[in-house]
Amino acid sequence: MSRVRAPWVRTRLRTAPGAACALALLVMLTACLAAAFPRAVDRYEDAGLRRAVERARPDATSVSVYAGQSDPLLSQRMLEDALRPDSLGVQYSRVLPNVPRPLVVDRDQSTYGVRTANGQAVPDPWLPRPSGIPAKFELAAQQGLAGHAKVRSGRLPRTDGQVTAATPSVEAAVSAETAKSLHIKVGSVIHFPGTGRAPLLVRVTGILAPRDPDGAYWSGHLLLRTPSLITVPNTERDKYWLGALLLAPEAAPALLGTPGDPVRYWQLAPAIDNLHAYELERLRSAVASLEGGPAMQEMRSVTDPSTDVSTGLDDVLTAYTGLRGGVRPLVAVAAFGTGTVAAVVLLMAGGLTADRRRTELALLRARGASLRGLTARLLAETTVIALPAGALGLTAALLALPGSRALYATAAATTVTLVACAALPLRAAAAHRVVRIHGARSDVASVRPSRRRTVVELTLVAVALAAVGTLRRRGTSGTSGDQLASLAPVLVGVAAALLLVRLYPLPLRGLARPAARLRGAVGHLSLARAGRTSASAVLPLLALLTALTTAAFGGSVLAGVAGARDHAALLSVGADARVEGSAPLPSGLPDRIRRTPGVRTLAAVSITYQARPNDETQSLRLVGVDPGDYAELAKQTGLGAFAPGELRRPSADGALPAVASPAAASRFGSRTLPVRLEDGSTVAVRIAAVRDSTPAVNGEDFLVVDRAGLDASVARPTALLLTGAHLDAAALRRAAGGSADVHLRSEERARYIDSPLQSGAERVYAAGVAAGAGYAVLALLLSLLRAAPERAALLARLRTMGLTRTQGRRLLILESLPQAVLAAAGGVLTGWATIRLLSPGVDLTTIALASTQTPVGRAELRTDTMSLLIPALAIVLVTVGVAGVQAWWTGRRGAVAELRVGDVR
Repeated sequence: MSRVRAPWVRTRLRTAPGAACALALLVMLTACLAAAFPRAVDRYEDAGLRRAVERARPDATSVSVYAGQSDPLLSQRMLEDALRPDSLGVQYSRVLPNVPRPLVVDRDQSTYGVRTANGQAVPDPWLPRPSGIPAKFELAAQQGLAGHAKVRSGRLPRTDGQVTAATPSVEAAVSAETAKSLHIKVGSVIHFPGTGRAPLLVRVTGILAPRDPDGAYWSGHLLLRTPSLITVPNTERDKYWLGALLLAPEAAPALLGTPGDPVRYWQLAPAIDNLHAYELERLRSAVASLEGGPAMQEMRSVTDPSTDVSTGLDDVLTAYTGLRGGVRPLVAVAAFGTGTVAAVVLLMAGGLTADRRRTELALLRARGASLRGLTARLLAETTVIALPAGALGLTAALLALPGSRALYATAAATTVTLVACAALPLRAAAAHRVVRIHGARSDVASVRPSRRRTVVELTLVAVALAAVGTLRRRGTSGTSGDQLASLAPVLVGVAAALLLVRLYPLPLRGLARPAARLRGAVGHLSLARAGRTSASAVLPLLALLTALTTAAFGGSVLAGVAGARDHAALLSVGADARVEGSAPLPSGLPDRIRRTPGVRTLAAVSITYQARPNDETQSLRLVGVDPGDYAELAKQTGLGAFAPGELRRPSADGALPAVASPAAASRFGSRTLPVRLEDGSTVAVRIAAVRDSTPAVNGEDFLVVDRAGLDASVARPTALLLTGAHLDAAALRRAAGGSADVHLRSEERARYIDSPLQSGAERVYAAGVAAGAGYAVLALLLSLLRAAPERAALLARLRTMGLTRTQGRRLLILESLPQAVLAAAGGVLTGWATIRLLSPGVDLTTIALASTQTPVGRAELRTDTMSLLIPALAIVLVTVGVAGVQAWWTGRRGAVAELRVGDVR
């Protein structure tokens, strides 16, 4: 007879198509999530960097390459030729290639030309003079004016013939804002001072409207677009106008005949769409090279030896680096936690398959299969499933999140695929390295941890303790701190899982003895079986505790961020809404505001911002309030609550009692204090209570008094503080009219989400925590599925002995409940301990408020009860539900189907 060879892989896939599809789906989902994470981080970090550069003014982010007049020993004609457009254009074409990568120049917004470095006063009397000081102007001959402006009236400036330093007159245009502010019209003539010659006559031929007023062409040197009202140094009231006149590029040589010190410039705007956060260090290096390194030397070699480079882009990049450095460690916590749980689930999937096929693999080994050959066949079997699934997951991530780097996504998906391929072969190789037919018991009651395992566990515990201790001392600053912030919660969860696996059987064995005295065998049997659970329970516990710890830490981070923003907004506004004017409010305004929909309470206050106690130069804020309304407001907001009576009991000398800030109380004590107000009147005040904060004002120096004791002119309300659940901002602004500004707490809170870096990090963090929770549930289901055949067979045998269906359902639930309760309780305890241990080293200010200069100060990590309890309760409910469904399904199949001859379970 001819021997028939059955291909191993095809045979196995046909035998168990469901298991193969489940593994493929698991690998595809995990690879997709793993590949999506670095691309999502790249996307929100890139968006944050671009938003930071966009919000900075173009005059700060543009790179200005400028050079003064050429060598004065050159002839006048050579000096003039150096300012002509042809010469500048050739130099501009040489400047662009010398900008170091990855800094890319936006050629549409970049330009070059000549302008005067100093504004010069013009004598024309028709120009506005706010303080009797003549207006000043700069002259600019910038390339590309026609392509960046619309002619609102008149025409663009031009030249007749060749312009020199002695040309008596030139044409110019002005922006619409300049024309409006300085009363310039088409045909106006401005006499610009000359040097060694008559004034240069500048005739305005056109008024221009910028096509992109916020672009770098117009805002790189803001004066070209918008004139400035300049305050004379060392004065408060003397002001003068400073504007710009836009000449044709061919008229640039005329600037040599003025005292304005003309300079050549090449203005380079960064291409914002080409900025990437992963190139941040190279960007900073490129900017540093331009400002004082090899790139500057290259610029000088192609322009002029006196060329200099200046930009504020390095400050923008430095600020963004600090913001990103505060956000990254917290996001990495979710990444490490979810990655750990996902890896455990992949290992559990391989272990489940190895356990289901234990008899088959043992028989193959007994019939002569080599360990290497068996491992290779299993590797080929899983590779055929995992490799296409991993490729599909990677492709889905690349298509869902385009425009980011593919290298890290590919590496992450490849790692997931390799783990999935190796899990089953390695688990089978470890279990069948010795040929045996009947394996020994593998429950925790009989298997003792080896010395090697003990050493590994102690090492992990030591590393976790070291990480926690270092993080508490050093915080999350620096590279080392980032890694500690990312790994510490995971390490604490791993250490707790290892400890619980060792302690798990002890309380159950203690409970089994008193349970044996109870009537019925269900309680005793369930506890006895739970105490002899599989020794491989370390993986499910590791997944559950890591997920619970990450969820608790992540939920506390998100809750802390939300709480910090709420508190900062409350400190800034003082209530749910604030209506405030620079002068006393109209008498009928409080009633109109009170009738606005949504307003629950209103407290009117008068605020004197420049009150001076004891005629000191240092001022403080004096707040006049109605004690009853204001005390209720302070109680509702939690900002310096006090009893109304503390402000209604004047002292024997007539001094008004005051609630003071700690700084004011330490300066003035409890003595009677004369306070001079802005109108020149004086009020006597005595500090009766000290509070850290108060709703009306925010800061360290304040006094709160009863405004009934103030003069009528001072007691008139200047601000209204409102509370309400659903305040209508539009209605409040209509009611206030133009007499006051309206600030809502909700609007102020939204302002703290300052960058896509923050909002993107929060979304990725929440998604990571949710994915970790999903994998934890999957790990729980895999652990229950692993024991399902044995439990089904047990129920079948017990039913032949008289066990009812209700008792069977109770047996499975009670057997599964101890491990779930242990995991839930251990997760709650571990999460709480992790937050308490790590909170001193975790600063949420950056991700919450984007700046440390906020009224809330340092935003700290605090325990969020819901993040601790809800995931733990979910684990218990899922366990009970799965056990109940299994008991119901086993009852439907019947005992005969579960007790087939030769079925070893």
